[in-house]
Amino acid sequence: MESGSIRPEAWSRREFTGWVTCAAALAAFAPRAAAREAAEPPFRISLAEWSLNRALFGGTLTNLDFPRVAAEEYDIHAVEYVNTFFKDKATDFAYLRELEKRCKDHGVESRLIMIDAEGSLGDADASSRAQAIENHLRWIAAASFLGCMAIRVNAYGEGAPDEVAKRVADSLHHLATYADAYKLDVIVENHGGTSSDGAWLAGVMKLAAHPRVGTLPDFGNFHLAEGRDYDRYKGVGEMMPFARAVSAKSYDFDEKGEETAIDYHRMLKIVLDGGYRSFLGLEYEGSRLSEHDGILATKKLVLRVREELA
Repeated sequence: MESGSIRPEAWSRREFTGWVTCAAALAAFAPRAAAREAAEPPFRISLAEWSLNRALFGGTLTNLDFPRVAAEEYDIHAVEYVNTFFKDKATDFAYLRELEKRCKDHGVESRLIMIDAEGSLGDADASSRAQAIENHLRWIAAASFLGCMAIRVNAYGEGAPDEVAKRVADSLHHLATYADAYKLDVIVENHGGTSSDGAWLAGVMKLAAHPRVGTLPDFGNFHLAEGRDYDRYKGVGEMMPFARAVSAKSYDFDEKGEETAIDYHRMLKIVLDGGYRSFLGLEYEGSRLSEHDGILATKKLVLRVREELA
């Protein structure tokens, strides 16, 4: 026995009683702590800005309004931007500071920026591909300024799928190496064409071979070329091992509140079985309901299914 240690038989009755009482209290606390942990929802929700694209394109809403609308109208406190709605502001830090302030004023967290129309990361022309990479760099800085965790990019390119995959993977590796200094991820969405082939996109992830590269599975974007569709459930399952964000796309709802094109019970089970425990971005893209009603219907469905699966 080490010098200075106290043997149990040397404890006083008061010390021993105190120890037993403390141990009993800790034992009683443990199941309550476990119950609280178990009660935590498996994922939280965010709002994708594209859900409000009609209002934004129509001028009744601006990108600066987005955090307030998310919080006040939908009680959603995390947002996903689309660069289309502030395309010329990537390096305008006065603008970004105002956007950051509005987020703080309304208790809203900025999650990511979806980047479109900044060039093809799989372009066969090396100089065009280099320009596309450079165009994305400023959005990495903007996303970091806003406190985001990622930018979403597209895996577009012309040519044979294997060749496009190599070029896209190389571009992603370059972007992720740059983004690593900002502690940001570079994530790819299934967004039409070859990128909507889940197996192909999973292969791109492996080729990119960078811990900052990941996927953003979207429930709805599985349209391949020439009018062909990829199995959405298979595709999401193939992308889930690399998922850093997930987009809960919706189009329309029946009288029971179920999405008419996507089995949300099946889809969210795939997401949860894949071990995903981060934000689920609500993205209403329908036309029958108003944007307001469509967002609320999507939120209601997601929260109901989340409770059932939990």
